[in-house]
Amino acid sequence: MTMNKKIKTEAVDRLFEAILCLQSKEECYIFFEDLCTVNELLSLSQRFEVASMLDDHKTYLEIAEKTGASTATISRVNRSLNYGNDGYDMVFKRMTPPGES
Repeated sequence: MTMNKKIKTEAVDRLFEAILCLQSKEECYIFFEDLCTVNELLSLSQRFEVASMLDDHKTYLEIAEKTGASTATISRVNRSLNYGNDGYDMVFKRMTPPGES
């Protein structure tokens, strides 16, 4: 697994350590509401939803209609899925499918 040297800093390490301390969805809401603006959090969740739908072989049109994401955002997420570090795939494999939690 390769990591982008531009983001591998002490500050990012500390942030990830903090995230790994969270123990519930409720704690995530509390922490991320303090850490991010509403728009930042919605953008992150939108990208994750786009990635999930691309992984489920949905079309750009279906994704744009459901998420409101631009085709540029969908394309960028698709590029990460195809040529990134497989981070999305790693998380998708570990997550409980929707409705089974």
